[in-house]
Amino acid sequence: MIGTKKISMAARDKILSAVKENQPAGVALPAEIVDAIVYEDAALQFIKVFEGIGGQVVLVNAWKDIDDFLRNNFAGQSKNITSIPGLRQVKQLDASVDPHSLADIQLAILPVSFAVAENGAAWLTEEMMQIRGLPFICQQLVIVLNKRDILHNMQQAYDKIGTADYAFGVFIAGPSKTADIEQSLVLGAHGPKSMIAFIIE
Repeated sequence: MIGTKKISMAARDKILSAVKENQPAGVALPAEIVDAIVYEDAALQFIKVFEGIGGQVVLVNAWKDIDDFLRNNFAGQSKNITSIPGLRQVKQLDASVDPHSLADIQLAILPVSFAVAENGAAWLTEEMMQIRGLPFICQQLVIVLNKRDILHNMQQAYDKIGTADYAFGVFIAGPSKTADIEQSLVLGAHGPKSMIAFIIE
């Protein structure tokens, strides 16, 4: 067993000071990319990619349609939760709860800022999740976005979030999956087993 020694405050400050003084020189941002991919129909491309990576897309016209879908498909589940005010078929999330109490959540319904047609990813911030771990510990993840908020490519996505103010954000694309073992695809390996995207037209 390897022993450990406590580092004195003076030694700690000396180390941090040396690190600070030896930072690499700044590098200019790359030139603007002008040939980023643009699709004829960004929403159609997002649906194609999202379904291709294991997700399900449901097109709706109003919030009532989402409530109807939840009632018809998830009514028997008691551990459903959302951070979206107004959805009546699921319990409203209390952001002050202990995150550990959400370990058995079946379905989490969250809004997203936008989605990306290029790779089927959706951008969520902590403000939308309310609890950072929620989209990763639920069995089924549902996102809600407006059709007009589907971007063509990741360049547009980074332009959009580059100047935004957020403490934590993440791109999520489809349900959790892995094919590490004998190249056999397994869904729900490290997170949600399924992911549904409601697109409000």
